[in-house]
Amino acid sequence: MGSSHIRDLTFTLRRGHCHPVYINQTVVPQAETVKYLGLHFDKRLTWKNHVTTKRKQLDLKTREINWLIGKHFPLSLENKLLIYKTVLKPVWTYGIELWGCATRSNIAVIQRYQSKLLSSITNAPWYVSNQTLHSDLRIPLVRTVFRERTATHHTTLDSHPNPLIEPLVHPPNNRRLKRRWTLVEIH
Repeated sequence: MGSSHIRDLTFTLRRGHCHPVYINQTVVPQAETVKYLGLHFDKRLTWKNHVTTKRKQLDLKTREINWLIGKHFPLSLENKLLIYKTVLKPVWTYGIELWGCATRSNIAVIQRYQSKLLSSITNAPWYVSNQTLHSDLRIPLVRTVFRERTATHHTTLDSHPNPLIEPLVHPPNNRRLKRRWTLVEIH
């Protein structure tokens, strides 16, 4: 891979530019975002770019399969929900253990998509609330999926045999960053 493909992304809460990184006395250009393993990281870890990208992917996939899950197609509701769970939901749940700590407004982007799709799949009248749709269809809210997947992830890390995982699970108390880690509550 040539050096023109190398980009530097420094994670920081500081405003402005960071000190340059050099490889062989050549400055590595800084990027605002980087895609790694299907996740879109930005330098402040806000996840806005990731959520926006996933929302566009969801719109594209939904248009591709709308002939199957649309309100005029005679497929059963059970099968339409199965298609949602197997084709569309994995698009936004991938990596949710990381990006699920995004701001409420970013999480709401995905939640609005899910609610709108469930309303369309069921051909629900306008007065049926999103909460009713989710509970009747037994489809958890996005924040619930995040909590459940994060709890499972933390449990897996807690019992992991590699001692290098320990600082990830129980970080030292001398944190300098102002942001707080997301706390998982299971009810």
